[in-house]
Amino acid sequence: MSQANLPSYQYQVGGSLPTNAPTYVKRKADDELYQALRNGEFCYVLNSRQMGKSSLRVQTMERLQADNYACVGIDITNIGTADITSEQWYAGIIDSIINSLEIYDDFDLNDWWMQKGLLSPANKLSKFFESVLLQSISKNIVIFIDEIDSVLSLNFSVDDFFALIRECYNSRASKPEYQRLTFALLGVATPGDLIQDKRRTSFNIGRAIELTGFQLEEAEPLAQGLAEKTNQPMAVMDGILHWTGGQPFLTQKLCKLIVGDGVIPEEGIREWVGELVQSLVIENWEAQDEPQHLRTIRDRILRGGGQLTGRLLGLYQQILVSPNSTLEIPPNPPLQRGGQEQEVVPLTKSREQEGNIGNSRPYQGGWGDYQYLRHRNRYIYGCRGWWWNTKEVLGFITVFINRFLI
Repeated sequence: MSQANLPSYQYQVGGSLPTNAPTYVKRKADDELYQALRNGEFCYVLNSRQMGKSSLRVQTMERLQADNYACVGIDITNIGTADITSEQWYAGIIDSIINSLEIYDDFDLNDWWMQKGLLSPANKLSKFFESVLLQSISKNIVIFIDEIDSVLSLNFSVDDFFALIRECYNSRASKPEYQRLTFALLGVATPGDLIQDKRRTSFNIGRAIELTGFQLEEAEPLAQGLAEKTNQPMAVMDGILHWTGGQPFLTQKLCKLIVGDGVIPEEGIREWVGELVQSLVIENWEAQDEPQHLRTIRDRILRGGGQLTGRLLGLYQQILVSPNSTLEIPPNPPLQRGGQEQEVVPLTKSREQEGNIGNSRPYQGGWGDYQYLRHRNRYIYGCRGWWWNTKEVLGFITVFINRFLI
């Protein structure tokens, strides 16, 4: 493609990409989620932050709507988590649905809610699904619930909410209309997190969609924007992925930095990318962490305090000492509230690569060792893994945190 014919490329670092963004990278998960929801499967995309979950939701909703599906996107953070009652929260779920599907002209939420009197908020939501939503909308319906981990910050239990979603699935056997209703949950959590009361049946339905880092063959849309600076865009992209492991946020960030950083050499491209990473990402990383990402994860790790921070710092030390060792991870273990381990524990092939930023020297020791010494007297738990799926590469951010942020 000649430079004259290139689209206007604007690399976006963070946030959901619009449906027409030329820098959106389609991955295996795109088709898996789309096909699973078309087949009526309940799905969940539970992964680390800044892995492109919200952008995946936007793209999948667009594809399903083109197939005449009715889609609802609910961002739990927009409903609120602070100083909110359970009634307000459940009513907020219904309000999001009626506004998204534009059925507010035929449905008055305030009157309907009052008419249901003594029913619990979860029971009212159940009645809404059965007597309003499925009666008002004749199409197949997919409800996407994003930032699902935000429910862990509520000051009341939402076990009934997830039990209700499971009941919608189980009701398909006796109530065929429920076959038209499907859910997709996205966030930083595991299925075991979603129902806290261990006396209740766990959230054991649905299909997990694995969201991995960008692969070189998938990243051509990003490479096209680099063609403005070089006649070897895929070689540059290979150098970028060598350092980021395909983590979406940091891959977009490096692309943006490269486009604004002068002339790309004809030879030694990977080494040139490494020097750029060293000067614009690694050195003085706290000051250069804009938009803020690495500092957020650092703060989340330390915010846990006590046993949680001690475990993570112990994990850091073991990986630092033996970077290529195999960690024993128990099957399907639970996460702590908030999913901090999910952002640091996954084992990645990229941290084994020579030259990967995780194997560079700037932060070995330093911050991590200092924090570890602060916590080790009381909270040395050795190396445990709380990640429910470690099969795929999650990218640079895992390496960065594993090697020198914790």
